[in-house]
Amino acid sequence: MSNVKVRFAPSPTGNLHVGNLRTALVNYLFARSQGGHFMLRIDDTDTERSTAAFEASIRTDLEWMGMHQDSEDRQSERLGQYDAALQRLLTDGRAYACYETPEELALKRKAQLSAGRPPVYDRAALKLSDDQKAAFEAEGRRPHFRFLLNDAEVAWHDMVRGDVAYHMSSLSDPVLFREDGRVIYTMASVVDDIDHAITHIIRGEDHVTNSAAQIQLFEALGARAPEMGHVALLAGADGEGLSKRLGSLSIGQLRDEGMQPAAIASLLARIGTADPVVPQPALGDIVDGFDLSRFGRATAKFDPAELAQINARVIQQLDFAAVETDLVAAGVGGGAPFWQAVRDNLGTVAEAADWWSVCTAPVTPVIEAEAQAVTNAAADLLPEGDLPADIWGDWTRAVAAQTGVKGRGLFMPLRLALTGRQKGPEIAPLLSFMGRARVIERLRGNTA
Repeated sequence: MSNVKVRFAPSPTGNLHVGNLRTALVNYLFARSQGGHFMLRIDDTDTERSTAAFEASIRTDLEWMGMHQDSEDRQSERLGQYDAALQRLLTDGRAYACYETPEELALKRKAQLSAGRPPVYDRAALKLSDDQKAAFEAEGRRPHFRFLLNDAEVAWHDMVRGDVAYHMSSLSDPVLFREDGRVIYTMASVVDDIDHAITHIIRGEDHVTNSAAQIQLFEALGARAPEMGHVALLAGADGEGLSKRLGSLSIGQLRDEGMQPAAIASLLARIGTADPVVPQPALGDIVDGFDLSRFGRATAKFDPAELAQINARVIQQLDFAAVETDLVAAGVGGGAPFWQAVRDNLGTVAEAADWWSVCTAPVTPVIEAEAQAVTNAAADLLPEGDLPADIWGDWTRAVAAQTGVKGRGLFMPLRLALTGRQKGPEIAPLLSFMGRARVIERLRGNTA
């Protein structure tokens, strides 16, 4: 195993959607392709919105996707480490206390924008005397703490975006702790990444500016920043962003709709690259072809219709053992022969139950008047005994010879009579599941 170590750090404040699942997947595939370590870190410091139910949902989704973590941790159990890091920064002069209220900060931003200046914090708190700080605290104010950025350019080679550079004078000193004592993501994630020896940070491009400030924070805490890669954000099919809290395209929703984990992974692993989406039946197959450098900077659209097409192609590759449990639970019999007969015509595994019903439950045949000669002849000429698929050729040729009807004029009436539908799997392998008596009744126009 290499020393590569990545992490997926969800906040349990909502369900996973395809946007943040993609972040998890890219990290997982990168780690596995490098023979590295995939860590799950629960970022649960937002105690007001974090819930055990959301955490359980996230774990269920990752497990269902087959993305098993090598280790895990949670931020709520590491509060002492964040406090210690803040004390170090205060001692070194890289963090400072601020006493502005949210309303006062909002007024400052408004004034700066009105004057045509960027809304960058003015560092007024650095000029406060001890007496002024004491007076604020006597009023009942509690400080929040900011990180003092060095007035310098921060540059790095991004694994996705190439060379990136930001001058820190364009950014506000980031808040590290709120006035209520809660640690901010900017601080907690850096301390965690140092302690967990994370080597590569791969996340959405909305973190690029934040990463620039965090690189200085890594250095201030005596560590070298991990390598970084920022993948383009996903949009929905309509071009709108994906929303976690509204549940848009949530993984649970996709699972309930019958999407296969391999189909979701096959699509998410290629969105944003120039590579074609190749449906793979297993996550390990996707690992083998994964290359982070193939990701571009353009926003990519996640289209549920495209996923549905990929899902159908994945299902075509699934053997019976992979779906047996689901089929049995849905009351589908017939074993492997039935699965092989219908899988090429399914959009989801659950649709197999529909075709099992066609074969074994009453169906009202559809027989047009002009087709009765074909269906009556088919009933008369149906071989005795079992109906293996290989009787189809001789049987239909005999019907054609007697009626003079061939091609679509022969086969469509048989399909409509036997299934009540214009489309579906080949009829030949379904005959044995229908049984001779049911086949004859339907060909005679009777519900059976």
